Amino acid sequence: MQIWIPRGYIHCIFYLAISLYSVAGLAGTPPDDFGLGVQKNLAENSPSLFGVQQPVSASTHPPQVREPEQKPTDILVLAEGLQADFLTREAAHRADMFAFWPDDAHPTHLVFCIEANRAQIKPGKWNPSIQRIDISNGQVTTVLRGMHGCDGIRRTPWGTLLATEERGDGHAYELLDPIAMNNVVVVNREKGELSEAKLIARRNALPTMAWEGLAVLSNGVVIAGDELRPGSKTNGEAGGAIYKFVPTKPAPAKHVQRLEDSPLVAGKVYALRVDCQADSHGKFPQYGQGCEVGNGSWVKVNAASARADAKAIGATGYYRPEDLEADPLYTGAGVRFCWTNTGNKDAGNYGEVMCGIDSNPTLAEAKQASVSVQRFIEGDLEFNSVDNLAFQPRTGNLYVLEDDTHGEIYACLPDGGDRDLKSDGCVRILALKDPTAEPTGFAFSADGQTAYLSIQHSDDALMPLVDDYPTDDIVRIRGFKIPRQP
Repeated sequence: MQIWIPRGYIHCIFYLAISLYSVAGLAGTPPDDFGLGVQKNLAENSPSLFGVQQPVSASTHPPQVREPEQKPTDILVLAEGLQADFLTREAAHRADMFAFWPDDAHPTHLVFCIEANRAQIKPGKWNPSIQRIDISNGQVTTVLRGMHGCDGIRRTPWGTLLATEERGDGHAYELLDPIAMNNVVVVNREKGELSEAKLIARRNALPTMAWEGLAVLSNGVVIAGDELRPGSKTNGEAGGAIYKFVPTKPAPAKHVQRLEDSPLVAGKVYALRVDCQADSHGKFPQYGQGCEVGNGSWVKVNAASARADAKAIGATGYYRPEDLEADPLYTGAGVRFCWTNTGNKDAGNYGEVMCGIDSNPTLAEAKQASVSVQRFIEGDLEFNSVDNLAFQPRTGNLYVLEDDTHGEIYACLPDGGDRDLKSDGCVRILALKDPTAEPTGFAFSADGQTAYLSIQHSDDALMPLVDDYPTDDIVRIRGFKIPRQP
């Protein structure tokens, strides 16, 4: 029999754990090891907390490389209660993040960024950069060719698609309609020349940086991180900053019919600087290494020289900010956004998830601290190298993906009524058997019960080429239950 526990009573579970310890301890764990008891409690209550019957165990799984005639369970391990099928095995190699099209509720396609270097794969034929996949039959169509490392991609509230490059000189491109585009080409990347100027435009008003995660707000504001490792060029240099684009003209209330009507045409760019003093203090702003959490303000930078300007004004640097998403269930003033800092497990830096609340997204004034940043999840020996993330609709649970050998996916609870500001706990939902691959591009449909996942850059030696290019697997995962709400 399955017992559903209302989310409003989650804290009671932990009070019960305390009571059990005070008497005799939890079965199977030492009575003085409270932390192991909490972990066991999370696993045992996975149906009511995470909507799966049982998390994936920490035991190792036999390695399995990608080859023809496989089932999804041949290359990944799923939490009990979940089922998976291949949407396609013919997505281009290094398929990364994706957006639902035309919406999350009734999508017909997934539109993927292909994180491949700009190169001619045959004379006159550039690498695939953006592809759409028909959800009804898995058919893959190349939309755009010739970008350099397409990674971050989002559908905008005004009905276009924003796709970005993860390179130090990465640009942002806006597509009017990815269904109307077939094999459009970035003819000259340095100049931003495109073969179909009416269907796609490079957005020079947005910062030049190594894009990955981004949040596009309904008013046209874009918040994004720069995937830069601290000390990449010179020891002592800060890592990647978080940036905000504020449009000159707010986004229209309806979908645009022309790219020139997009709010991304013009605006200003700001870098986040977290301060060591409150803005009411006489020494504000006071900033530097060590001021990674707390109140912060936005400081103006130039779009074309965003990295250099961020360094000059003392913007806060993080360890390779990767995916970033807005919290869809946040109900306070402004926007809550969370992002991953990958870290380096070999150096004992296991990565983390940070969350910021910008109480006034259109405000950009260095004399006023409108942002609060806190650590939400800290990595550990098993849960590390965090890369992608996705909020599950209706629950607020945050799913976090590892960029690691035998990468895994964890589901993490929101912060409850306790005194800390962190997730109330995480469990393992999925693990890859393929040591050459990485789980990435994970997102839920609007009902929160189906998710799609890219298994990226597997060893493709045994798989045939498609369109003169190696391929990746896109997996559809079903069976997520939505726990009953109080």
